[in-house]
Amino acid sequence: MAERSMADAAPIQQEAGHWRGILFMLLGTALFTFNDALGKWMVASVAVGQLLFIRSAAALAILLPMVHRAGWRQVFLLEQPGRHAIRLALIVAEVACFYLAVRHLPLADVMAVYQATPLIVTVLAIPLLGETVGWWRGIAVAVGFGGVLLVLQPQAGVFTAPALIALAGSLAYALMMIATRKLRSTGALSLIVYHTLAVGAAGLLTLPWGWSPVGMLDIAYLALIGVVATLAHMSMNQALRLAPAAVVVPYTYTSLLWAILLGWLFFADLPTMPMLVGAGIIVASGLFVLHRERLVRPA
Repeated sequence: MAERSMADAAPIQQEAGHWRGILFMLLGTALFTFNDALGKWMVASVAVGQLLFIRSAAALAILLPMVHRAGWRQVFLLEQPGRHAIRLALIVAEVACFYLAVRHLPLADVMAVYQATPLIVTVLAIPLLGETVGWWRGIAVAVGFGGVLLVLQPQAGVFTAPALIALAGSLAYALMMIATRKLRSTGALSLIVYHTLAVGAAGLLTLPWGWSPVGMLDIAYLALIGVVATLAHMSMNQALRLAPAAVVVPYTYTSLLWAILLGWLFFADLPTMPMLVGAGIIVASGLFVLHRERLVRPA
C-alpha cells in the first residue's frame, strides 16, 4: 500500500514541478521584456556602450556574492575556453544589435523578429550540429520567415538599416544558443557571470567615444536594467531546473504580449495589422517546430 501511495504521488509531484517551472518561465519572460522596454527608453538619451557598462556593473554587484559562495575557481575555471570566447562574442553582438534596433523600431517589432530565433536555430543546426530537419519542420521554418517579412515590411524590396540590425541580432542570438548547446557541462552561474563580464567589457571599451552626461536618476535606471536582467536569468534557470525545456520554452512567446503592452503604454507604439499577422505566423511556426522536435527527441 505504501509503495502504491508513493507511485501515485510521483506524477502529482512532477506535475506540480512543471507548473512551478511554467510560473518561473512566465516571470522570467516578463522581467526580460520589462528590461528591454527600459533599455529602449534609456538608449534614446545615452549611448549603447554606456548602457551596457552600467547595467553590467549593477548585475555584477548581485552576482559576485553568489560567486563567492559557489567558489571563485569553480565559477571562473572553464573547459573549452575557445568555444566560450565565441559564445561571448556572439552575446556582445546580439545585445548591441538589440539596443541599436529598438532605438529606431517599435519594441514589439524587434521582439517579433527575435521570436524567429528557434526557426534560425533549426536551420543552422543542420550544418553546425549535423542535425536533420524533416519536411514538416522545413515548411514551418519557411512559413515563419514569411512572418518575419510581414513584420519588417521591406520597403521597395530593401530592408531598412534598423531592420537589418534586428535580423543580425536574431542571427547572433541563434548562433549563441547553438554555441551554448556545446557547453552543457558549464554551470549556469558561470555562463551568467561571463555573459555579464563580456557585455560590461564591451561597453567599457566604447566609453571614450560614446559617453553622455548622466544624472544619478539615469544611473539608477541603467543599474535597474542590470538588476532586472539578472533576476530574469535566475527565474529562467529555475524554470529549467523544475521542468523540461519542452514544457517551459513555449511560454517565452508571451514576451510578444508584454512587448505590445509596454510599447503601447510607454512609447505609444500601436501594432499594425501586418505586424500582428506576421507575429502570429512566427509564433505558430515556432511552436510547431518545437512540437516536431519534441516528437523526434522526446524529453
